[in-house]
Amino acid sequence: MSRLATALLVPALLFGLWSVSAAQGWLPEQLLPAPTAVWDALAETAVGGDLSADILISLQRVGEGFALGALAGLGFGGAIGLSRTLRALFDPLFLLLAQVPPLAWIPLVILAVGIDEAMKVTVIAWASFVPVVLGVAQGIRDVPEPLRELGRALTFDPWDLVSRIVFPAAVPAIFTGLREGLANAWQTLVAAELFASSEGLGYLISLGRQLFQLDLVLAMVLVLGIVGLSVNGALALVERRLLRWQAPAS
Repeated sequence: MSRLATALLVPALLFGLWSVSAAQGWLPEQLLPAPTAVWDALAETAVGGDLSADILISLQRVGEGFALGALAGLGFGGAIGLSRTLRALFDPLFLLLAQVPPLAWIPLVILAVGIDEAMKVTVIAWASFVPVVLGVAQGIRDVPEPLRELGRALTFDPWDLVSRIVFPAAVPAIFTGLREGLANAWQTLVAAELFASSEGLGYLISLGRQLFQLDLVLAMVLVLGIVGLSVNGALALVERRLLRWQAPAS
């Protein structure tokens, strides 16, 4: 069985169970709309509700927040990963703050920057920042000591040691952090768009909840998943290109 067929097996089974449940009336439509109702809601939103504009708005918010959080995370994670002094100074406080869910910061962020776009981007940035820092710092710390010794034996200066030995060896862990940060960004987006927002996928999900239109909610959840998976796939493609130097696993 091909990898694609294997990957589609469970979704196909769940879709079949969903279709049978809707046809047999095992659950009321208010709890589980039929697949056709969800498709109709999706088509109606796409045609008359300017779905593409809402997708682009959500993508922009996630893109800005993730870019800020990832860049800051790469810098801070690299600093505490390379410097024992900085790690001793900042690691305890960072680990303490990292335990706080991103949504818990929303009231403070609103007081600091207001309730408009800056709030949404800031909360998404923090949600991205934490896993990137953890991935980068751990990846750098896990670089085998023999590799570092090899760089010293080749008389690499500190910059060459980091850029030619440490960073390439830490790339898999760094991208694990980036992908987790991106996933966090998408998860935080929906909650961030509940506040003073009249556009975006999170807003449409909230609108469907308020109107008791679960078909619209499920349709937007499906769109959110597909768009997020596509963005994650693009990031995975970049990772594979950066890891072409590695020997394939036997």
